[in-house]
Parts: sequence; C-alpha cells; structure tokens
Amino acid sequence: MDLILGLIFGIIGSAYFVYGRKQQHATALFAGVALMIFPMLVSEEVWLIIGGLAFTVLPFVVSI
Repeated sequence: MDLILGLIFGIIGSAYFVYGRKQQHATALFAGVALMIFPMLVSEEVWLIIGGLAFTVLPFVVSI
C-alpha cells in the first residue's frame, strides 16, 4: 500500500512541479518537490496519507 500511495503522490507532485515551473507559481513548485520527496522519507501509511493530502491541498490554500 505504501508503494501505491507513494506512486500516486509522486505523480501529483510531478504535475505540480511542471505547473509551478511553467506558471512561475512558487507554492505549486514547492508542493511538487515536497510530494516527490516526501514518500521516500515516510514509511507509515497514516503519516503518508496525512502529509500527502496536506501538500496536495497546499497550493489551493497558500498563495505566494
């Protein structure tokens, strides 16, 4: 399950990264990098889901 969640959040992170780089959107760029690296650092499913959802929602809540 960890592998599947990591893959899902990594795909979302790479999309945020490309969007943030093309549109000069710093929050989306940061969230994308965080979503690509975060699954490699966390091994528990609960924290992976909580952190992944937090970084996924971040560009909609915070605008720099």
